[in-house]
Amino acid sequence: MTRKKRYMLCLLLAGVLLYYAVPRLNLYSGGAEGIFTISWLLFALVVIAGNLTAMLYAPHQRARKSKRIAQRSLKKRVRSYD
Repeated sequence: MTRKKRYMLCLLLAGVLLYYAVPRLNLYSGGAEGIFTISWLLFALVVIAGNLTAMLYAPHQRARKSKRIAQRSLKKRVRSYD
């Protein structure tokens, strides 16, 4: 599985968890329940932001692959002229 597919799967799972949990969480309750709700939502936000960042700013495979191929051919040329 490629990285982008894995990031997309994690985003979808986080979305499903949010869809299931948000109606059941009470943001305005006090005590431990309110602290749990806020911390759970913040954690979900961090998960979604991290996966989006990783998916959007991941280096492209083709660019790295073509760069490696160019470096190999350059090394071969240098060695053949020695």
